[in-house]
Amino acid sequence: MNYPQFDNLICQGANGFGLDLDRTALEKLYLYFQELKRWSKKINLIARETSEQDIVEKHFIDSLALLMLLDEKQDSLLDIGSGAGFPGLVCKIARPELVVSLIEPRLKRVSFLRHVIRRCELEEITVQPCRLEEQITLQEESRFNCIVSRAVSDIPHFLAMCERFCTQGKRVICMKGPRFQEEIEMTADEQDYWDMSALREYSLPFSKASRALLSFTRSENQ
Repeated sequence: MNYPQFDNLICQGANGFGLDLDRTALEKLYLYFQELKRWSKKINLIARETSEQDIVEKHFIDSLALLMLLDEKQDSLLDIGSGAGFPGLVCKIARPELVVSLIEPRLKRVSFLRHVIRRCELEEITVQPCRLEEQITLQEESRFNCIVSRAVSDIPHFLAMCERFCTQGKRVICMKGPRFQEEIEMTADEQDYWDMSALREYSLPFSKASRALLSFTRSENQ
């Protein structure tokens, strides 16, 4: 896929979310896309059978959807289980003022993330090679007011993992697929501790796959 094709796809997706991307962001996202393809020949970053358009839509465009709930001048983002950088690294490139930390335990992926950060000359972004459960290793998590994950298996488990540093005013955002309603029902037992502060449904532009952003805050009763 050449740059004009990539540019066209990304802009269609971003425009659907009401987002504008400047030329610098588009060029860096394309560099990221190229490095992702190159590194994926050697290490497992994404599914190998995924087409280039699917990569753009299911990873890059889907990550951009998170910006519908973020303000880059007020929010700071902790991306848990970032993998190949989705959604945190994409959001950072699209909105350079956003402060971001990527949490990823797999060292080969950590190397990839740091490589892309260097190539794209990004500032105010860190990569922490650890798991969320590793409280001693995980540093400065209190700086961030938004915690996100695309990799979370179920919402109640992830909320429980985030509980120790989610004080009042901080948000936990889960990026989910079409079965998100079932997971909302699973949070019923957590309603004394968490409130769902926002629900934003959307569809991916080409496959029309259903997605949702679910934002949670600690209950004022806690």
